[in-house]
Amino acid sequence: MQRKRLLLVLISALLLILTAACGNSGTTGNSPNTSSNTPKNNESNATGGKTETDTKKKVTLDFVWFTDGIEGEVMKSIINQYTAENSHVTINLIEVAYKDLETKLKTMIAGGKPPALSRMTNPGAYINQALDLSSYVGDVEKFMEQFASSVKPYYYINNKLAAVPMDVTANGLIYNKTLFDKAGVKVPQSPEEIWTWDEFSQALRQVIDKGGAKHGMVWDFTPHRWSTQLYQFGGSIFNEDGTAAAINDENGVRAVDYFIKLHKDGLMPESVWLGGENPNNLFRTGTVGAHFSGNWMISNYKDIDNFEWGITYMPKEVQRSSVPGGKYVMAFQGSGVEDEAAAFIQYLSSKEVNAKYTSESLFMSPRIDNAKLDYEFGSDMFAIFADELQNTPASAAMDWSKQEIIPKVQNEIRDSIVDVLTGGKTSKQALDEVAEKINAAIKEAAK
Repeated sequence: MQRKRLLLVLISALLLILTAACGNSGTTGNSPNTSSNTPKNNESNATGGKTETDTKKKVTLDFVWFTDGIEGEVMKSIINQYTAENSHVTINLIEVAYKDLETKLKTMIAGGKPPALSRMTNPGAYINQALDLSSYVGDVEKFMEQFASSVKPYYYINNKLAAVPMDVTANGLIYNKTLFDKAGVKVPQSPEEIWTWDEFSQALRQVIDKGGAKHGMVWDFTPHRWSTQLYQFGGSIFNEDGTAAAINDENGVRAVDYFIKLHKDGLMPESVWLGGENPNNLFRTGTVGAHFSGNWMISNYKDIDNFEWGITYMPKEVQRSSVPGGKYVMAFQGSGVEDEAAAFIQYLSSKEVNAKYTSESLFMSPRIDNAKLDYEFGSDMFAIFADELQNTPASAAMDWSKQEIIPKVQNEIRDSIVDVLTGGKTSKQALDEVAEKINAAIKEAAK
């Protein structure tokens, strides 16, 4: 009797096993043995099973962001597109004023909760906190070849891919076409026609005398913008290997001397560099021949309707030069979502997404294959700025990418020029004092 009962139990168990096997022999999209039916990307499978992104761990990326113009709305559109395609990711855009960016980042990092991402102007200042993106992009050199070489020193630091460029900036020359036409002055139409500084000064004098301009030119009150002339005169802030100041050599002195001469000759008003008057507002009056500023002014000035304006090539002395800059996106170590942050950076830096971001924001793209974009406004103007960058010596980027030093001395550079302009010091005296401060900052950074 016990044998019969045991036999019945064994038969029942065998039937259960066979039934379970038959139940798993179907070909639903969830079967691990039916890879041909696995949904691709975010597409749902035919039986309503979960997609690949549905099964991924849901994460939130804090993205610290500042906005100069309309690019914030463009970024929000890109984020919406990305999260729609990657449903496991939420991107929390933390918007701050640019002046508060440093404080925000330092507070988050000090509190042990660094953001996943941040828009940056100075990646070098956060090199120790930055996530090295090298392992995420494959061949690092090949990846960087996609971008303008002029900005490489800003984001590739100590063999570390600390960030990726989102847009580039260039200093350049905006001119009042109405006044130049009235004066009978034709601006250079190609790089072969570029003026020397003396020829440009003569053109500005004619715009004043015959065109009726109140001022020949205004120049942004920043050391960054002034340094454009420093490089054009063959100078630089640091020596070639960055171990000492070079700003006080004969080229630097000549550059400052010429800048002062532009004021003393009445071609530029002293009210900007000595009185704090806004050069943008002066140019908008229609009484100024030119504004020495940057490509971001294209979007700023596009609403001007009381005169015609345009972009022309900057003058040169011993060489052509602009000064490259831009904005970058950085991922941080210790966020807990490093992989997802790196994936989003790769998405942002792709050709198509970067083209959308830069063209709709009226920015210049850092990608070489996005050099010519279909801008809503100013395509020809952006092309001139791009040409200025292509003819900029490497020293300009090397100088301004030294974020461990430059912030400590840039105001001294600007103030030294003010000292010369007021007559308190000679160009040589002022630059010698700046050089001492630069050398001290270099020593401090090396400790």
